Amino acid sequence: MNQQDTDRAATLCWVEIGPRRYPIYIGSGLLSETDLLRRHIPKQQAMIVSNTTVADLYVDKLTEALTDKQCDTVILPDGEQFKNLDTLNQIFDQLLKQKHHRGTVIIAFGGGVIGDMAGFAASCYQRGVPFIQVPTTLLAQVDASVGGKTAVNHALGKNMIGAFHQPLAVIIDTDTLNTLATREFNAGLAEVIKYGLIHDMDFFAWLEGNINKIIAKEAQALQTMIYHCCQIKADIVAADETEQGIRALLNLGHTFGHAFENGLGYGQWLHGEAVAAGMVVAAELSQDLGYIQAEDVARVKQLLQQCQLPIAAPAALSIETCMDLMSVDKKVMDHRLRLVLLKSMGQGFVTDTVDTTAVIKALQTCGLDKEE
Repeated sequence: MNQQDTDRAATLCWVEIGPRRYPIYIGSGLLSETDLLRRHIPKQQAMIVSNTTVADLYVDKLTEALTDKQCDTVILPDGEQFKNLDTLNQIFDQLLKQKHHRGTVIIAFGGGVIGDMAGFAASCYQRGVPFIQVPTTLLAQVDASVGGKTAVNHALGKNMIGAFHQPLAVIIDTDTLNTLATREFNAGLAEVIKYGLIHDMDFFAWLEGNINKIIAKEAQALQTMIYHCCQIKADIVAADETEQGIRALLNLGHTFGHAFENGLGYGQWLHGEAVAAGMVVAAELSQDLGYIQAEDVARVKQLLQQCQLPIAAPAALSIETCMDLMSVDKKVMDHRLRLVLLKSMGQGFVTDTVDTTAVIKALQTCGLDKEE
């Protein structure tokens, strides 16, 4: 992935997948750079998909950039609990009512839920139309907006209905983080920490040394952090677009985390909160199997605690419930649960050979009990 300066203030890097490539712009004030959005909408139709929270704050900035085009909007309710087929149909309804054709561009303007749903709608509408990611939450900026994973949830499993559909571009305006709720911002930091644990221990150490600047949302620290995460994600996606190999490492903590989210009811815990607790389970399991040391697990917990993220599984769930939910995880193959663990700090690996008793022990260590 190459880095260079754009003609404005943004940092630019590229996701390169074979002959295909698309840019990620990262900078302050990019929503006001109207040419940046327009250059990726060559035809005369666009549909902005956003939610009630983001639309009230920023949607006018996007529509002002597209006054010479047919630019329609669909505003969805805000929250993981609305990431389903019923809500997805609201996007299709508006596309059809406003007579959008194959040349339209869908603009995903919001957090990870919006990006996943708008991207999935784009992958399906008239068998596929282009879309642009304009992520406004930290979690979406460092993870969900890059790589082309799109999906909605099913009552029996998270992100079980979806498609791989790469965007035309990703536009990350770091100013949107200034209006992001503290809890949402902290949840995004879980995905940031994940990158250090699976791929780059130097980055993890940098996070430890700069976490106070990041929590204070110092501009340079944020931009450096977001760029580094996008670089790691883009390189992994370029090597394995459809998650047949190395891309599975990005799921550290997610198998456990998805079970926590679903078991509690979508929306009770934020995705990043569930992933944080899931990473602790993965770290404890990695220690039990002899890969990392107790002091490594302590470092993971300490950094997560500094970000006000959970380091224990939700007490309301049982081991039986979690094991049952994990059995329908997307990463299950041939009825074998595949887990992402830590061979060392900064080096993740995927395994399907962990004994069930070891998984149960790690869940117990992190606070879960068997049902009475």
